[in-house]
Amino acid sequence: MNTPEFSRVERLDAIGSDPRDVSISAKEAERAALVGRFGLLAIERLEGRFTVRQEAAGVAVRGRVTATVTQACSVTGDPVPAQVDEPVELRFVHPAGARAPVGDEEEIELAGEEIDTVEIEGGGIDLGETAAETMALALDPFPRSPRAAEVLREAGVISEEEAKPANPFAALKAKLEGGA
Repeated sequence: MNTPEFSRVERLDAIGSDPRDVSISAKEAERAALVGRFGLLAIERLEGRFTVRQEAAGVAVRGRVTATVTQACSVTGDPVPAQVDEPVELRFVHPAGARAPVGDEEEIELAGEEIDTVEIEGGGIDLGETAAETMALALDPFPRSPRAAEVLREAGVISEEEAKPANPFAALKAKLEGGA
């Protein structure tokens, strides 16, 4: 497996049962590499603030990812600035059949269906990759610049609302009356 562009690994043996705060920030070269990976025009800032702790079910990570990025408009290619401010709540779990490290076995209740799980690879969890993926998932997949509607109209593309007849049966009625 290749090392991610923005990697900040927290070793499992350094994560205890007491919550520990971790703040990370992508450097210029890391942001430039992520621009290529995610097809963005720029990432001006990418940061994560997390609380990590070892629990019976694995490693719980809670926090927030913030970023300032520039996407390309899906219609015009114009730059579209975007802000990301996303909560993170993950549980890193050991692969099936792997034994969790011996430690504090206190059971912590988490809202199971609401928490995404990620399989632990190697001897740590990568908070940089967590931040990068969270940022990418939070972005609008089809960003639009202010000029997008005008460009689409000039190209003859109409909106769904414009394409719908006022009465959905009007077209059928006209066809039936005209063919009768």
